[in-house]
Amino acid sequence: MSEQASASTSPSGFFTEENSVATVNARMGRDVDPRLAEVMACLVKHLHNFAREINLTQDEWDFGIDFLTRTGQICTQERQEFILLSDTLGLSMLVDAINNRRPSGATENTVFGPFHVEGCPVRQMGDQICLDGKGESCLFIGRVLDLDGNPVAGAKIDVWSDNAEGYYDVQQPDIQPKWNNRGVFVTGADGRYSFVGIKPVSYPIPDDGPVGKMLNSLGRHPYRPAHMHYMVRAEGFQKLVTHTFVGGDPYLNSDTVFGVKKTLVAPFTRVESGNTLWRSDYDFVLARPRQKR
Repeated sequence: MSEQASASTSPSGFFTEENSVATVNARMGRDVDPRLAEVMACLVKHLHNFAREINLTQDEWDFGIDFLTRTGQICTQERQEFILLSDTLGLSMLVDAINNRRPSGATENTVFGPFHVEGCPVRQMGDQICLDGKGESCLFIGRVLDLDGNPVAGAKIDVWSDNAEGYYDVQQPDIQPKWNNRGVFVTGADGRYSFVGIKPVSYPIPDDGPVGKMLNSLGRHPYRPAHMHYMVRAEGFQKLVTHTFVGGDPYLNSDTVFGVKKTLVAPFTRVESGNTLWRSDYDFVLARPRQKR
């Protein structure tokens, strides 16, 4: 867009504190993708209003630039510090909530997390997924249902959790067996699932980088409450990505990534006599695409 054209669509064409949003957004081209234009215009508006509202100082802005630079520099194939930043600011959960609105009665979504691995072996119902022999054994059992309470056959349930020391197998490839505490199960006509793992334990997110320093400066801890991950997929239904959380965990009300929802806190019952020390019963209720009640 020419300077003359931009000048005609903003108060003067020149930047001032008062007209900063209009001036910056007026420089956008006419043939920009409409959604991109909408997103960027809104981003500029809120960024500028944030700086004005807080009376952002030059030193604070310089610190912010340095923080973002250090966040980018620590990112690798194995570690994504920007996702960690999004998680700990609650933005990941907000985006997840916006994109996974479901009717009442359907199981709620929560954050996917960075530790899922594609290609996990399909196992038989009731199989053991803990391969390192550590931790307190737990039977996970329940059903996959539709909103009317009917069983969902052929549902693919992908599960994964940390080990007894709070690490996922991909974090310790030279220590843990491959596929430790992972499995894929497919429901039959009754919609039931069952497998044996361990009672998960709470663990800290990586806190040795810029995000960890931010949490410490804000007086926040880096811990996630104990949880089992699930991804449930079935033909004709919305994909469900969720956790079940261990009831009574001390971090339920202060999950550092804000992933806990009340409906996802599951019972973990001590077994007096049986093949496992614990048992956790939980039914997953799937919604059809755009199904409303």
